[in-house]
Amino acid sequence: MKVTASQIRQDLNNFGGFGQQGYGYNVEYLFEEIGKILGLNTIQNMIIIGAGNLGQALANYDFDRIGFKVIGIFDANPRLEGLAVHGIEIKMVDELEEFIKTHEIHVATLTVPKKNARTLASQLEEWGIRAIWNFAPTDLHVSDDVCVKNVHLDESLMTLSYNFRNRGKEKYSYHSYMDD
Repeated sequence: MKVTASQIRQDLNNFGGFGQQGYGYNVEYLFEEIGKILGLNTIQNMIIIGAGNLGQALANYDFDRIGFKVIGIFDANPRLEGLAVHGIEIKMVDELEEFIKTHEIHVATLTVPKKNARTLASQLEEWGIRAIWNFAPTDLHVSDDVCVKNVHLDESLMTLSYNFRNRGKEKYSYHSYMDD
C-alpha cells in the first residue's frame, strides 16, 4: 500500500489532532481514540437473521472483543427452532418484530437468500433497525436513515483471484493512464 506518513497524518487529522510531524504518536491514546470513533468503546447488540452455515459461522465468531454482542439468531426453517448456536437459541423469524421492539438492537446481520433480503430489509427499517450488515447476494436499497454494508462473497473471491493471478505484474491505475 503506497501510503505516506503525511497521508496517514492527514487522515487522522480529519478526526482530531492525534500527532504532529516530527513528534510521533502516543500509540495507546491513538488506539483508544480510534476505538471511540468506531464505536468500539460501547457494546452494540446485534442479531443474525438466517441460521444456515454462514449465519452460524458468524454467530460463532468472537465479535464481543470488538464491542458487538450477538443476542438473537432467527431463521424461517422450523427444524432449526430451539437449536443453540454459541449459546443462543435460534428463534423463528415471526418472532423478530417483537424481539426488536423489546431489545435495543444496533445491527441486523442478514444471511438470507436473495429473494427474501429486500423485503426483510424494508421490514427491519420499519421496526427501527438503523444498521444492516448484508451478506445476501443482492444490494439492499433502504432510506438514508439506515446504514447498510453489503458484503459480496463472490466479488471478494474474484478480487482475490485477480490479485493472485496478477501478483508481480505491473498494476495499472487511473493515475498511470492519466500520466501518459
